[in-house]
This record gives sequence, structure tokens and C-alpha cells, in this order.
Amino acid sequence: MTEPAKDAPSLDDPPASLGARLGIGFMRVLARLPLSWVRALGWVLGQVLHTVAGRRRRIARTNWAACFPEQSEAERDAAVRRHFVYFAQAWLDRSWLWEAPDEVVKRRLVLKGDLAVFDGNTPTVIFAPHFVGLDAGGLALTAKLPRRFCTVYAEQLNADIDRWMAAGRQRFGQPHVVNKRQGLRPIVAAVRDGFPLYLLPDMDHGERDAVFVPFFGVLAATVTSLPRLARLGKAQVVPVLTRLVPEGYEVTVLPPWQGYPGGTVEEDTAEMNRQLEGFIRTMPEQYYWVHKRFKTRPPGEPPFYTGV
Repeated sequence: MTEPAKDAPSLDDPPASLGARLGIGFMRVLARLPLSWVRALGWVLGQVLHTVAGRRRRIARTNWAACFPEQSEAERDAAVRRHFVYFAQAWLDRSWLWEAPDEVVKRRLVLKGDLAVFDGNTPTVIFAPHFVGLDAGGLALTAKLPRRFCTVYAEQLNADIDRWMAAGRQRFGQPHVVNKRQGLRPIVAAVRDGFPLYLLPDMDHGERDAVFVPFFGVLAATVTSLPRLARLGKAQVVPVLTRLVPEGYEVTVLPPWQGYPGGTVEEDTAEMNRQLEGFIRTMPEQYYWVHKRFKTRPPGEPPFYTGV
């Protein structure tokens, strides 16, 4: 994440930038509303998205059918609809996460679990799966713990959105930020220097730096960054799970994985997916199902998302 620019955007910016500023303005207004109103608006938005975003709805249904084949079509459709609601609510929650007064944000974020794992200066890689509230999880750690954390940031195409997101994610705790374009070396250095790394390694980014390991019984291209960074940084791996709840978010720090990494990169990546499956089963509708998790197929296998 780069530092937000100090200068204000020019009125001569292109229309796309004007639209981004209007969207940011809407989120700043939304941040002033009671949480129940924000969530109600998110419910409506989720229903609309489920209706109009046909491609993403089909992707989510395909993913759900592959991962929960025991469920009926009616159960699958109801779960996907709930997922769109959670997705929309979490997106609108970024309004108050990034713009509401500090005391409001801290009151709505409950951090619990094995918090002592962050005492001291032990090199740590945080396994933060793609649940819809992942931004709230990162903010809870930086807002409620004295230790400085590390995050990897990919710049957004729109400069105004980029500045807004960067400022929001860095509002507490002065996190150490590494731009994704800088590569692996500064990330490893940060871990070794004692900055716990908030890592989200559970998406399909293609075959590069990935192995095919099972995810709910289906081979999925899975990046190997978690075991590799843990090994290179001589770090413990600590899962952090974020759950959207009516009062805000519950962020749970789980105990470090013992003996991890301990096998080959492929074995350790497969273990990550096995653990992730268990986490997802505790709140399946809040996982990020609109992503093409099985987009990259092993050689010789047909496309997974036919007709999508």
C-alpha cells in the first residue's frame, strides 16, 4: 500500500475520476448512518446484485455446487443469494470502517482468541482467508493491538479510489506497507524484522507460483506463498478469521499451526486448503464465492466455467 498523496485531485480530472469521487462522497455520507441502516441498504443491494449480476451469480452457483455437492439446487440457490447479501453489506461497511470516528470503528470490531500470539517480536505470517469481512479483520488488528503489522498492497487503477483505500487501510497502527510490484524480497525482510504479515493466499491467480491441490475435493491452482513466506521468514503461521455479525465484526485469532511448514511446498499448500475448508464450513455464505476459484485447470482438463 502506498502512502496517500497529499495534494487534492484536480477539477480537470476525467469523468471516471469524477464518478469515483462521487462514490467516495456517498460512502462518507453512509458512514454517518446507524449500522442497522447500512446493513439494510446492503441487504437491498445484495438482492439487486443477485438479480442483475448474472455472470457472477452463475460463478458462485458453480463454485457452491462443486464444493457442496450434497446440497439440493434449492439449498444452493438460497445460499448464493445470502452470499450476495453478505458481499454487499461488507462492501458498504467500508464506509464506516474507513470514515467513521475511531471510537465507532473500535466499538464495532471485536477482537478475540489467542491474542497473546502477537506479544513479543516473533516472525509471523497471518493466514487471512477471503471472507467478505477481510478488511475489517486487518483493521481490527491494527486498531486494537500495539504491534505494527505488514500488508501487501496492489495499486488501484483509479487514483482517487487508490488514495481512499490506502488511507482507510492505514488509518490505525501505522502499518508497514509493501507494494506488490516490489516483489518477494521486501516482504520476507518485513516478516524477519517482526512485522506480522496479513496474507490472503487463497485465490486462483493462474499457474505461476502455484500448485494443483484439492479444495473441497476439486483440484485448484493454489499459490504457494503461505508456506514459502513462512519458511523464508522463519515465521509461525497464525490464522485470523473475520465474521460479519449484526453488531459489526468478530475477528478471531486462532493458535499458530504447529510444525508448519513441515513438508514439501505442495504438501504444505494442500494442508492450507484442508484447514481453509474447515474455516469455510463455519460460515460458508461469507466466503468469496464470486471469484473463479477453479479457473485454472490442470493440463488436459476441460474449462470449469462453461457458459459463464
